[in-house]
Amino acid sequence: MVRHGVFAYTWDLVGDPDAARRIADLGADTVTLQAVYHSVRATTGWHPRHRVVHADHAAAYFRIRPDRWRGQRLQPVAPGWGVPDDDRFGTALKALTAAGLRTEAWMVLTHSSILGRSAPDLTVRNAFGENFQYALCPAQPEVRSYVLTLVREMCAQYDVAELMLEACGWLGFEHGSHHEKTAGADLSTCARDLLSLCLCPACAAQLVELDPVQLARDIRQLVDRELQQGIPAGANLADAIGKTRAEIVFQHRAKVIADLVADIRSVASGPELLLMATDDPQVTGPDVGTDLTAFTESPDAFVLKCWRDEEAALAQVKAAAARTAVALVANVTALDERPEDLASFTTRLVAAGASQVRYYHAGLASPARQQAIRTAIRGESG
Repeated sequence: MVRHGVFAYTWDLVGDPDAARRIADLGADTVTLQAVYHSVRATTGWHPRHRVVHADHAAAYFRIRPDRWRGQRLQPVAPGWGVPDDDRFGTALKALTAAGLRTEAWMVLTHSSILGRSAPDLTVRNAFGENFQYALCPAQPEVRSYVLTLVREMCAQYDVAELMLEACGWLGFEHGSHHEKTAGADLSTCARDLLSLCLCPACAAQLVELDPVQLARDIRQLVDRELQQGIPAGANLADAIGKTRAEIVFQHRAKVIADLVADIRSVASGPELLLMATDDPQVTGPDVGTDLTAFTESPDAFVLKCWRDEEAALAQVKAAAARTAVALVANVTALDERPEDLASFTTRLVAAGASQVRYYHAGLASPARQQAIRTAIRGESG
């Protein structure tokens, strides 16, 4: 039996007594509810009190208990938008439970500009010594402590079925900053991956066998040559910096991510862990790039983003299903140009090896797109 779920924001539910019923009417049995989330601007088409929510910084939407954070430099910030409520996650959870829906906590872990600005030394640092303020580095002990306290607090206060972990690794150059002005440089994918490689002190200490100082020097030369002379940096990281050095980088990333998942498991004994991931160690971003077979203690499911290119998404699910016995969750979007294709696409994903589907996004979707979600769920479950 395929489990179907939809994404939702707390502001879709808090202050709207009809929201949980509308979500239940889509036919899903699970709601992936925002618990810790980055900045965003979102429409709220049905809410009785607002139409646009502008979350101008990353925030924790569950109850923040100050005594549990004492002594930590990184501490979550409460939201100041939407309908006031000091426990928005808890309020939304109660409404969803009353509507007969299973809830999983959607936790964006290392993506926070407000915390990155407050502690730039704990953020991703590229080969030019520039920090990405939106990207906390998971190799930093203080970042790991922050992440584990988030998870511990979620599990201590709420009865949720799963934790969906987003940004459980490094965010890289690709981010989509406010008023992004990087497209005209025509940077190749390889150059962007080079700029995404973190060489902060914590990462450099774990990459000592490849000489991180020399690696930074080489990366700067490759990127500048592409920017200033138009000479491509390489086909991929292995081509650009050499296979041996690329493998050391990938092993470092895989170990940090796997260790962090294992640590999260140790403090989250109840809920299942769903990890947003891609089976490519070169990738950085909210869906962590790692070898799906490298975990000593695997998550309960890998969530694979199946957006935009349908054939590439199907190939990704098939390849992952052939490489791991861990359950696969297809993350599909109803916000693309052709929502009417969602039902057939979902059916193909399940045939390719996905055992669950999550639809993005119950609150952002128009009536026509909500109908596409409803049709897809009924077609797959019926």
